[in-house]
Amino acid sequence: MEFGLRLKEIRTSLNYSQKELAEQTGLTLRTIQRIENNEVTPSLHSLKVIGEALKTDLSEYSTKAETKPYEFNLTIKITDMNQLIADLKTLIKNNWKMILWIIVVGFVLSNYEAIKAGFIDGWQSH
Repeated sequence: MEFGLRLKEIRTSLNYSQKELAEQTGLTLRTIQRIENNEVTPSLHSLKVIGEALKTDLSEYSTKAETKPYEFNLTIKITDMNQLIADLKTLIKNNWKMILWIIVVGFVLSNYEAIKAGFIDGWQSH
């Protein structure tokens, strides 16, 4: 069963409207509608807050286990600023090592000539 249909089934069995679920989760009504219609794959944050609101474990629907090692996907659709901030926090929390490596490599590449000259000058002065 697709996640959207399962979510709708759980929500309706608990007598929640989409609007009530949106209010309890902090997600927009449109986001709930898009998830239930399988138009989007919910983020880990969305799964977490929906699961908490419905008092249901939705971790089995997490797509994290399906991703390949070192695969990095980034899709940003700004519809709700709170959702964007929460997703950025999650992105940084889960990928801080990769982000740090990218920054270090970028710094070294952009300053390669200065670093090289500094090493050569330091080497020749001894």
